[in-house]
Amino acid sequence: MEWNYEGYIDSYGIPVFDTPKKSVKGPDGGKINLGVIEYWNNEVEGLKDDQDGLNEFYRQFPRTTKHAFRDESKQSLFNLTKIYEQIDFNEDLKNSIGVTKGSFQWENSEQDTKVIFIPNKQGRFLITWIPDVQVQNRRYIKNGVNYPGNEHMGAFGCDPYDISGTVDKRGSNGSLHGLTKFSMENAPPNHFFLEYIARPQTAEIFFEDVLMACVFYGMPILAENNKPRLLYYFKRRGYRGYAMNRPDKKRNKLSVTEREIGGIPNSSEDIKQAHAAAIETYVEHYVGLKETGYGDMYFQRTLEDWAKFNINNRTTHDASISSGLALMACNKHRYAPNVKRTLKPVDLGIKKYNNQGSTSKIIS
Repeated sequence: MEWNYEGYIDSYGIPVFDTPKKSVKGPDGGKINLGVIEYWNNEVEGLKDDQDGLNEFYRQFPRTTKHAFRDESKQSLFNLTKIYEQIDFNEDLKNSIGVTKGSFQWENSEQDTKVIFIPNKQGRFLITWIPDVQVQNRRYIKNGVNYPGNEHMGAFGCDPYDISGTVDKRGSNGSLHGLTKFSMENAPPNHFFLEYIARPQTAEIFFEDVLMACVFYGMPILAENNKPRLLYYFKRRGYRGYAMNRPDKKRNKLSVTEREIGGIPNSSEDIKQAHAAAIETYVEHYVGLKETGYGDMYFQRTLEDWAKFNINNRTTHDASISSGLALMACNKHRYAPNVKRTLKPVDLGIKKYNNQGSTSKIIS
C-alpha cells in the first residue's frame, strides 16, 4: 500500500515512508510533512472503535497480504477486529510465543500406562502449556472404567472423522482443542493450550492421538457423536469415563446410544446456536486487545477459521467446531436444563376442630 499511496510520493516519484524532518516537495509542488506509514497508523487508531470500518480500511489499504485477503466483516459472525488484532499480535511475536509442536506417546510404548509429550517438528500437536508433573496423567478407576482426574482444570472438544481415506483424498481433518477453566491449580485460566488439526493415514491413529492427549492432561472430552467411532474407541479401550455426555440433557433423557458412548449431536439448531454463541463470547472477552493487554490465544489456524466461520456451512470449519465444543465442555453449567419444580398441596386427611363448648366441631 505504502509504495503508491496518493499524496505521499515526492517529486522524484519515491514514496515518503517515514515522516521527514523537513518538508518534502511533492510532484505537484505541494509540501509533504507526514510519512505514509504514520498516516496509515493514525487512520487505524482512529477506527479502533469501529470494527467494520477498520476491517474495510485494512482491505482497501493493506500493508500485508493477510490484510488484502480479509473477509468482509458483514459476513462474519464474530468480532473480526479482535480476531485480526490477535492474529497481527501473534505474527509480531511469532519467534517468542511458546507454541511447541510435538507428539504424545505411551511411556516405553506400553499402552494404558503413562503418556509423555515429545517435541517433534513433524508432530501433529501444537501446545502452549503443560501441567505440572504431579497432575499429569491423573486419573482414577471406578467399576473398571478410567475417569479423568483433572476435570476441574479444563476439557477438550473434538470434531472427529470416521473414514480413514476418501476417494478424492480431500476428507475433512480431525480436530481437537484443549481449554482450561479457572481453577486453583497452576494453570492459565480460559486459555486454549492445545490445537490438533490433522488427518493421519488411518482413523485409528487419530483416535489414539486424541486418547493420549486426554490421558496426559487428565481432562474429559466433548466430541460430536454424529461420527461415533472415536467414542466407541474410547469405550472399547476402557476410557468411557473421559467421554462427556451432552450437557443440555439430564441422563434419563439421553438416548440409548448417548448413554452408551456419550458425545453431543452437532446437527440440531439449538446446539448450533449455543456453539456459535460460545465462540462469540470467548472472542469478545479473551481475544485481541483488552484493557490488560492482548489475549493469549496463539493458534493462528483456529483464529483464521473463526474469521471465516459460516454457521450455515460448517463442514470445512473443523477448528471452529472442536474449539466451540471445548468452550461448551468447560461451561457445561450454562447449558444444563432447568427443571421446574411444581409443588402441589397434598391432603393428609388431618382435620381442624373447634373445642369450645362440650362438643368438638370440625372446622375444615
